Amino acid sequence: MEFSVALPMLPPEHFLPLAQAAEQAGFRSVAVPESVFFPEQVSADYPYTPDGGRFWAPETPFLDPFVAIPAMAAVTERIRFFTNVLKLGIRDPLLVAKTVTSAAALADGRVGLGVGLSWIPEEFEWLGKDMRTRGARTNEAIEIIRLVGSGEFVEFHGRHYDFGRLMVRPVPTTPVPIFVGGLSEPGLRRAARLGDGWISVANTIDEVAAVVPRLAEYRSELGRDGDFEVKALCTDAFDESGFARMAEIGVTEAMVCPWFYRPGDTESLDHQVESVAAFGAEHVGRYGTPR
Repeated sequence: MEFSVALPMLPPEHFLPLAQAAEQAGFRSVAVPESVFFPEQVSADYPYTPDGGRFWAPETPFLDPFVAIPAMAAVTERIRFFTNVLKLGIRDPLLVAKTVTSAAALADGRVGLGVGLSWIPEEFEWLGKDMRTRGARTNEAIEIIRLVGSGEFVEFHGRHYDFGRLMVRPVPTTPVPIFVGGLSEPGLRRAARLGDGWISVANTIDEVAAVVPRLAEYRSELGRDGDFEVKALCTDAFDESGFARMAEIGVTEAMVCPWFYRPGDTESLDHQVESVAAFGAEHVGRYGTPR
């Protein structure tokens, strides 16, 4: 199992130093969150808290990941980056394909795409997308991003998207991996059918342990074998025993915020950088990566 540093809604000036610290400490990746805007009033409950409330304030910063990732890639050499997660259901897939292939080409193939649907009705309404078709459109969007990422002339004729032969260049020398989020049955099946891996929200180890065999079952039904990544942020894993259990259940990459594991000011950049270094020295490199 390898590790990635998750950047949870941090000020812009923290991104580059933390990416450099993570690379020096031996982390495999940096996970970058995404949100377009905050509606002042939201007509749906947040699906990942018991009371349906958001746990962040409206003024919480969210850098666009495809501004942040190229900037971090420019000051690093080896570490990878992925979105955690991009709300693909509110976006045009051709524009996403152009953006992600450009970023991956600049970063020498170090960019992955974590995708989800979005849960905010106002995002769909104000960006001109139909929330009712978000799952089916996301399925087609993933196919389109893969097609366009070939760098060849391609065409697509689906129920929701339709275009003739076109080519997008540049593209990276290796395809952009796509990691699919979601705990629902359709989400897990989408990951098994279309993804190079599955990506969690903030879950417990037991919740992830229940998901991994279902993903394996669905992939077996589809005749899909080979590498498949499981990227997970487990809220009850913060020491050696927790990370060991994550590795045992089949997690290939543990997403962590090391500054929450050590005493100190969790909003301080110095504390964050020091915590990344300390975590790397203590935990990174201890586990073989299951494939």
